Amino acid sequence: MFAPRTTTPWPLVALFTAGYLAPYLLPTTVGRLERGLDLTATQAGAVGSALLLSSATAGFLLASRVERAGARTLARLGLALAVLGYGAAALTTAVPAVVAGVLVGGFGSGTATTVAATRIAAQPDPHRASTLGLLSVSALAGVVYLTVPHLPGHGLTLAAIALTAVAVWPLTSRLPAGTPGPRRTGTDGPARLPHLRSGLVLAGAMLLWSLAQNALWGVSGRIGIGQAHLSEATVGVVFAVALGTGLLGVVCAGALGPRLGRALPIGGGTVLIAGCIALTASATDLVGFATGEIAWNTVYPVVLSYLIGLAASLDPRGRWAVLVGSAASLGTAAGPLTGSVLSAQAGFPVMGAVLGAGLLLVALPMTAVALHTGGRPLLPGAVRRRGGHPAAVVAAAPGAPTGGVPEIGAPEQPVVEIPLDGTPAPARGDYDTAAATRGPGTP
Repeated sequence: MFAPRTTTPWPLVALFTAGYLAPYLLPTTVGRLERGLDLTATQAGAVGSALLLSSATAGFLLASRVERAGARTLARLGLALAVLGYGAAALTTAVPAVVAGVLVGGFGSGTATTVAATRIAAQPDPHRASTLGLLSVSALAGVVYLTVPHLPGHGLTLAAIALTAVAVWPLTSRLPAGTPGPRRTGTDGPARLPHLRSGLVLAGAMLLWSLAQNALWGVSGRIGIGQAHLSEATVGVVFAVALGTGLLGVVCAGALGPRLGRALPIGGGTVLIAGCIALTASATDLVGFATGEIAWNTVYPVVLSYLIGLAASLDPRGRWAVLVGSAASLGTAAGPLTGSVLSAQAGFPVMGAVLGAGLLLVALPMTAVALHTGGRPLLPGAVRRRGGHPAAVVAAAPGAPTGGVPEIGAPEQPVVEIPLDGTPAPARGDYDTAAATRGPGTP
């Protein structure tokens, strides 16, 4: 029997792109605000952190409300706030108005990301959906990085995010009024978060992991222009190439899927990222800067796609995906300010060494969670053995049982039902016993 073909969730991919675009454009957004509004590096970093903090707040507030409020309604609300906030911030030069617009737009981005993460977790293959989303946002951000340096104005990146939200709006009509997922009846009691300890560890680790990434990402433009002595146009080309190689990394991650498990890509990839951050932060010329940025942006989305898939696998209703994503957004929010402060106090190379060391420590608990809860989501009706666990687990999906079942011999054995109704029971008198005293043909 062939497995049913999986339909590509393009509305979710588009919504994912609209929500994630703001963090991807953070370096040029912060740099443009610093130069266009005559802000200090720390002040511009604080505005970037405010944007991402507002986005994280939306995730924490809406994590458990998407199903009740409806995916379509919340998605449209988030896109409307993104258009209103980022659009207003792009059209004014008054710093208080820019900050207010960034806060509103950030909340809209966070709302869109929350809906996308919740819906992706309910997909048969969340890793594939998140991989497509990362491909889309990386490609779009690369186009922006190639375009923005040639145009004046502080609000070009903000305008790009607003226009993306406008473009995604028509696709929200294909979202359902509610988010599907296993519903609890009154007799089952309140739905509790599964894998509570693993989820909390992953959320805490993701906060620090994202902080380290975005501490460097938020000041990457300043490293290229100030320390590596490159022009803004050259730095933009490096970023675009880096995001392009990131597309290649995401394609490879999508092709590999669960073949390597999650522990190796997450743990090993984080170690590689630590080295890339240290190399980028110490770069003093084009070769060093481009090598560090390109290598980093190649590995980063690969690891992120596996982390998103890991969070989604902890709860098929998507709550851990949203909560872990919101924790990551908190780290992302603190990143630009952290990078600005560290670089101002100790210099870029020391900042890179500190961030790299922190990532090496964070790699341990993330790898432990991946090992403890490892395994890809299963299709309903398939039973899979999990090493070290006393029982196999049936994949939770709408209509599928959620409890444990006795472990059976081989992994992933399909459960086949053999109908027996209507089979006549043989009459005992139709058969005789075998005896040595009777030969063939003997009556």
